[in-house]
Amino acid sequence: MRNSSLLIGMYMVFLVTLPVAAQADTPNPGIKPDIKSDTRSDMRSDHKAFAQQRSLLIQKAIAEKQEALKEAKTQSLILKNDRQALKKAIADFKTNIQTMKAQNKKISTRIKNLKEEEGRLNQDLEKTQTENQEFAGFVRSNAKDLKALLLQSLQSGLAPGRHAFLDPLLGREKSDQGKSNQRKFPSMDDLKMMTDHLFNEINLSGQVTLTSGQIIDRKGKEQEATLLILGNFTGIYQLGKELGFLLYSDTSQQYFALSKLPSPRITRKIAAYIQGQSDDVYMDISKGGAIRQLAHQLNLAEQVPKGGAIVWPILIILVLAGCLLIERIIFFTRRQTNAENLMKTLKERIMADDWEGCRTFLESGRKKLIPKVLLTALAFKDQTRQDMENALQEAILGEIPRIERFLSTLGMLAAIAPLLGLLGTVTGMINTFHVITYYGTGDPRMMSGGISEALVTTMLGLSVAIPIMMAHTFLSRRVETQISKMEEKSVAFVNLVFMNRKGSRQ
Repeated sequence: MRNSSLLIGMYMVFLVTLPVAAQADTPNPGIKPDIKSDTRSDMRSDHKAFAQQRSLLIQKAIAEKQEALKEAKTQSLILKNDRQALKKAIADFKTNIQTMKAQNKKISTRIKNLKEEEGRLNQDLEKTQTENQEFAGFVRSNAKDLKALLLQSLQSGLAPGRHAFLDPLLGREKSDQGKSNQRKFPSMDDLKMMTDHLFNEINLSGQVTLTSGQIIDRKGKEQEATLLILGNFTGIYQLGKELGFLLYSDTSQQYFALSKLPSPRITRKIAAYIQGQSDDVYMDISKGGAIRQLAHQLNLAEQVPKGGAIVWPILIILVLAGCLLIERIIFFTRRQTNAENLMKTLKERIMADDWEGCRTFLESGRKKLIPKVLLTALAFKDQTRQDMENALQEAILGEIPRIERFLSTLGMLAAIAPLLGLLGTVTGMINTFHVITYYGTGDPRMMSGGISEALVTTMLGLSVAIPIMMAHTFLSRRVETQISKMEEKSVAFVNLVFMNRKGSRQ
């Protein structure tokens, strides 16, 4: 049918274009023809051929149209039959759908009932599981605390492995392949064992036990020693004549002798308690914390090398200041005199006009400060008062440099020592920051070297500066006192001399 429509369309186009072509071949009456007569005859013959072809095409189109109508009728009949079959099939499907909907409704109702029942069962199951998990978690939490208590207890050193019964509850039990087994659900027997061990630990923590056992001595060897366990706080051992404190390792469940022995006073107290001669003994209530501090406690001699290179200049300052202080003490000791007795003797001899005796007496103590100054003024006894006073003042000014010798040096050393300590602090902190730059702050022990250097130098600088400043202050007061005494006795000597003059004139 599509082909016949196409042919009809082509035929209509041909009919429209044919007259146009014929008109194009018709000569224009306004133009004179110059074509020959044989050309006209050819055009007529072509027109006849076109007419014949046109009629053939029309006949062919009519035939194809009839064929197409016939084919369309056949197809219409087929479609009509198929439509009826489809209607029947649709009716059958509708019937099946109604049947299936009814069945689905019943199944949905059944499923709904089952889901409601399943929900109730799940709620009951969840409630039961929650209660069981809470109970098991509570028991395991207490089991974990009990295990930690038993591991950290000093009593476990006497009975290692007391905590082994808790491993199945905590899931720490190892199989032959090295894999952790599943945690055991706690039973009543497990609860009873936990309770018994807990009360046993409470009883042992209040008891004092004197027994023998294995320890690791200070040289790292295993030895049999007498053990004194004071509850769950302190352990003491006696190995021959050696008495010391014990440290307990919860990893190996063994006793270790403290690397540093206690002081003799503490040792005597422990020995008296073990022998029953004393009712009290030293006990570390921090469970080893204070004892460990005793082992790591450093004296001044052990701390000094940790201060770095800045420590040695500070120590040199200390030695130098000590030498200067000793020299000053010797100087003032040798030149010290009893000024009151001296002036009393001089007064007696001056009043008696015994000037030669005065000279001899002062010559005997000329190495001392006051006699040496007075001896200088004795030569001016016949001069005016002003001349004598000038001579005494000159003598005193001549002795002042010897008296004040090294005093400024001590002051300078007292000022330098804390500055060197501060310098050590700065260098130590610089080293610490270098370590932080390269390695971070994850391990504090890597930073402890620089911080220790900083603190030790500061401590040492202040420890040196403080006594030097005290010595400087003491010497300054001594110098001032000595100069005051010299001036006072000089004035008293001048007064005695001129008092004797007046008496002689009268």
